Amino acid sequence: QVHVVESGGALVQSGGSLRLSCVAAGEVFNEMGWYRQAPGKLRELVATITRGGVTNYVDSVKGRFTISRDNAQNTVFLQMSALKIEDTAVYYCHARDYYARDYWGKGTLVTVSS
Repeated sequence: QVHVVESGGALVQSGGSLRLSCVAAGEVFNEMGWYRQAPGKLRELVATITRGGVTNYVDSVKGRFTISRDNAQNTVFLQMSALKIEDTAVYYCHARDYYARDYWGKGTLVTVSS
């Protein structure tokens, strides 16, 4: 059974930093990443990273967010800096195994205040 659990969401001031963590257990994952969903909006991709370390970011976070992973621990991190109010959202961890099966965490709330 696969478990995906995020942590690290918090209330932070605009311009601040925050680090999200996600542990995925029960499979070997090719791609891991972060998505977010703001109130009234669709879920969007934030960043992804393959097992080999290839990364992809949505344009709005480039230069501010960094995704990394620890393959041995099946853990993915999202280091967020220079946070903006528009980064406020529930952040979801995503993991895809080598059979292209998708797994999601329950989300962690990031709130950026002015």
